[in-house]
Amino acid sequence: MTHLKLALDAMGGDYGPSVVVPAALIALEKNPSLQLILVGDDEAIRQELRAVGAEQHPRIAIKHTTQIVTMDESPALALRNKKDSSLRVAVNLVHQKEAHACVSSGNTGALMATSKFVLKTLPGVDRPAIISALPTMDRKNTVRMLDLGANVDSSPEHLLQFAVMGSVVASAISGISNPKVALLNIGTEAIKGNEQVKKAAVLLETQKVVNFVGNIEGDQIFSGDVDIIVCDGFAGNISLKTSEGAVALIFHYLRQSFERNMFTKIFGLIAKHVLRDMKAQLDPDNYNGACLVGLKGIVVKSHGSAKTQAFANAINEAILLVAQKVTEKIETHVASALKQQDAQ
Repeated sequence: MTHLKLALDAMGGDYGPSVVVPAALIALEKNPSLQLILVGDDEAIRQELRAVGAEQHPRIAIKHTTQIVTMDESPALALRNKKDSSLRVAVNLVHQKEAHACVSSGNTGALMATSKFVLKTLPGVDRPAIISALPTMDRKNTVRMLDLGANVDSSPEHLLQFAVMGSVVASAISGISNPKVALLNIGTEAIKGNEQVKKAAVLLETQKVVNFVGNIEGDQIFSGDVDIIVCDGFAGNISLKTSEGAVALIFHYLRQSFERNMFTKIFGLIAKHVLRDMKAQLDPDNYNGACLVGLKGIVVKSHGSAKTQAFANAINEAILLVAQKVTEKIETHVASALKQQDAQ
């Protein structure tokens, strides 16, 4: 792809243009063919650009909007009443083929509702899902998990669709030829779990589109034994937030331990580089950028609290998804899975 153009929701998240603008400049420096449309309040965006001497950047355009979707706003109300919001217009630009993808730190529910309404789902996909990469014990590899909160309740058929879409993303982005797919469950045995997960396992076992390897428990999420973990959005979101809280707890106790007395402070200084490396490996910011898969267009969700480098990472995720033509590949693989189901 010679030219790649992304739309950035400049007003979304906790920090708006003060994070999006410097993150945009990082992305532009790394990608000479990248062009960006910053969507939001014109003056607020220009103020940030002026602050860093980039108001006349040749690869930045500004799309002025008059509304903002707040982080606590009802998705339904945002969809109905905020048609000129930065979030809505950024998604519209993808639909209108003026941007290859959009990135937003905004309200997750509003982003999902708006994206589904504007872009529609791919043929054979009933519900979009949120997928993101997570660290594993194998430092070289990540595991991707879905759904992370888009769908509280999911049928066995939905979980099959999630498995297909996740497998495509892992193959395209991580270069894994035959990704190992597992269902998140309360036990590895086939008899364990609720009816939803048991029926999903049967569906996955009888198809040949994805490499299904069985169930996985919560304590195996970060083992690196599988490439894709499938679950409904309720379990996925709780698992994600619990893991982030656990990381925060670990570093909280480490800081307390090293600050206990003079001797522990000395040990802390000695271990500083090891701790810094450990934090980098576990820091959620390094894995920022969750894709809303299953749509007729690429939408990437950044953490609402993302700082500059984290948002830049989300932009990079969007670039990879576009470059690898993930949307087209998902459509092809879902169609293949549906043909298999019809034939059985």
